[in-house]
Formats: sequence, C-alpha cells, structure tokens
Amino acid sequence: MIQTFLFDMGNVLVNFCHQRMCRQIAHLAGAAEETVKDLLMRGSLQWDFERGLLSEAEFFTELQTKLEIPPAVSQQTFSRAGSDIFTLNATLIPVLDELRLRGHRLVLLSNTSISHFEFVKSEFDVLQRFDDFVLSFEVGAMKPERKIFEAAASKIGCRPDECFYTDDIAAYVEAGRSFGFQAEQFTSTESLLLQMSRRGVFLGVTEPVEQIPTSEQTV
Repeated sequence: MIQTFLFDMGNVLVNFCHQRMCRQIAHLAGAAEETVKDLLMRGSLQWDFERGLLSEAEFFTELQTKLEIPPAVSQQTFSRAGSDIFTLNATLIPVLDELRLRGHRLVLLSNTSISHFEFVKSEFDVLQRFDDFVLSFEVGAMKPERKIFEAAASKIGCRPDECFYTDDIAAYVEAGRSFGFQAEQFTSTESLLLQMSRRGVFLGVTEPVEQIPTSEQTV
C-alpha cells in the first residue's frame, strides 16, 4: 500500500525553459545568448549552483565577472531574470489536494538551485502542499546519485516500496526503482492518474483539465 508520494518539481509540478533563462540573463549582461548558454548549461556553473557548491552571491559574482554584467544590475534583478522561467502545471493541484485529504505524505525530490526553489515557492502555492523537501543544493548531490535518494528515503516516513515516485527524466525513474521505490516516468497528469489507479489509488480527479505543454529544455 502506498503511503508516500515523491514528486519531482521541474516539468512535473512546474514547467520550465532553460532557453528563456539564458535569453533573459544575456539581455541583462548585453551578451550573446549562446555565450550564456555555453557558460551555464554546457559548462558546470549551473550544475555547481544546483549542487550547492556555490551560494547565490558566489553564483552572481561568477557570472558578473565572466559576462561583464554592468554594476547597475543588482543581484536581485539578476536572480529574477534567471528564475522567472516557470509555469505552473495547474492540472496537478487537485491531485495533490486529494492525496493530502486521503492522508498521504507528499515529499519533493528535486535537482534545483536555491534561487529557483525560492522563486517557485513565492510565485505559486503548489509547494505549500508538501510535507518535506529533498533538494540537491541542500543535500550536495543530484539525481541520479545515490546520496540524494538516500536523503529521500530518510524523509518519506515509510519503506521504499510503500513510496511512489514520479519524475519526467527516465534515468532518474530507473535510479528510484533501483533504490526500491515504485516509480514511473511523468508524461501527463492523465497518465499519472492511470499509474496510480494501477496501484490501487483511485482519485476523484478522473478528468483532469488540459495538460500544460512541457516547456522546451535547452541544455
């Protein structure tokens, strides 16, 4: 019997666009979008930030130096440009609400930076529905590494086989299964409801509203 539901954040609870992040930072810096993409996504800078190896201030200073961001651009303005890349997947809200009403524990497992997490938390009310969070920048590890799944196992409050985990990245789903979680790849709210029903979790949300398309990821 499933006790806990473990959800990914990006392209599950909220959709995001790395291309938009690069474009908005490039606009602030007066730099080419490809230059920003090379620095953030093709290098290690963004992943070091998400792993917690860099603080917000250190991340900003690195980019300020490498991109020659004008002194007039504040860290707050920069953080907004790099974080305002999310749209809520509203179709999951009634699912989360019903799971909570039925007494299930909800835990977030996400590769994310402190800036992105705090932005989503402040802009949308979806994270307020969760009982606990397992975040890469706090754990110091990223999916699919074992360390972050060990951290998740310590937060779910049940045996791994009593936890259902959903993530849009197939490799992370496989890592979750190897750790003992029941796990399925997230493609839509409708498919998630079907995956739940196959495990004996039948929700009243049988006709979810139209799925918000997943934003393009540019890595």
